[in-house]
Amino acid sequence: MENTSPAPYERDIELELTIRGFGNSGDGIARNPGGGVVSIPGSIPGETVKAKALARRRGIIHARVLEVLDPSPNRVAPPCSEIANGCGACQWQHIDLAAQRSYKYDQIADALGVARVEDPTHVSLLRPMIELPPTGFRTTLHAAVSNGRAGLRRYRSHRVVPVEECLVAHPLLNDLIQNGKYPGASDVLLRCGERTGERLAMPDPLDIRMVVPSDVRTDHIHEEAAGMKWRISADSFFQARPDGVDALGDAVRDAADEMGEPGHALDLYSGVGVFAGVLALRGWSVTAVEGDEGAVRDAVVNLRGLEAKAIRADVNEWSPPKSDLVVADPSRAGLGSKGVGVVVASKPRRVVLISCDANSLNHDAHLLGKAGYKLSYATPIDLFPHTYHVEVVSVFDK
Repeated sequence: MENTSPAPYERDIELELTIRGFGNSGDGIARNPGGGVVSIPGSIPGETVKAKALARRRGIIHARVLEVLDPSPNRVAPPCSEIANGCGACQWQHIDLAAQRSYKYDQIADALGVARVEDPTHVSLLRPMIELPPTGFRTTLHAAVSNGRAGLRRYRSHRVVPVEECLVAHPLLNDLIQNGKYPGASDVLLRCGERTGERLAMPDPLDIRMVVPSDVRTDHIHEEAAGMKWRISADSFFQARPDGVDALGDAVRDAADEMGEPGHALDLYSGVGVFAGVLALRGWSVTAVEGDEGAVRDAVVNLRGLEAKAIRADVNEWSPPKSDLVVADPSRAGLGSKGVGVVVASKPRRVVLISCDANSLNHDAHLLGKAGYKLSYATPIDLFPHTYHVEVVSVFDK
């Protein structure tokens, strides 16, 4: 384990360091010769870099790269020109795309305690990663606003960088970034339906007068994904790419089909009801549980006519009925002990856990294991190329 105890520190001191791995936020990590750990964005494991110390927080020295002395073979020129302008939204653009996915795969393998298997004849608990297109995919963007223009922030900073064109944003959103005007706003949520052509912009504060095309709404849009059409309100959570919803929906559907005859299922942290809809289309009776009022209103609309009901409740405080299957898609913090307690209390035969953080996946898998659920398999999905974020669908059985 790394020594994270406070180390001798002087701002602006220059250090020559070898990058040992990635930290929890996807930054390169090195050991300070004087003791402790240095976090260095823009570095890659195995590299030697010259870095300047900027600050120390919670015993970690944060630094920036001055020069890459011995570059990794996985280093590439960032494909987006906005990186050179200071945009910090995609912190792994300096890493080759195949290497990004390999690093993510290893993170997930470590989190689940399973070995990477190179022999294709061997059945691994960790299945191959589902790879999605790396550009023009993002249909939801939380943009900062400066002087009435939408932009993105520098990495770990409040400073706004004007953006001419975002590599990962869908063209319908790039139009709103380039041509929209949001005078008086501090931030603006931009959202589009890739498959419906609908667009939404919700500024903060709400009462400012935006200058956007007449088709842009402020209340909700629709998107088509996973075999259904979804209403998505401005404040409701929905994955930021419809092909990602397709992939997640397929994984949940396949896990349910493997169980045989449909029964009763729970969709916990259900958002606008995606997995409840996927399961109901396969003949399952579903209870969808979500804490956000707006998302529940969307789910009621989306699940109309199906054998599925949406209820508003805090999952952690909810008393579940007996169920055959639980699908849980919690926030980045994961299920935690309370969430796992609710899952276990419903006594399902199978649990499908959707995780977006390797550390929370590790914790939740451990808690489910203690409750008697064994990992059957896990499927990584690369929803967010050029970032360290991971998405994993893990199936546990009892």
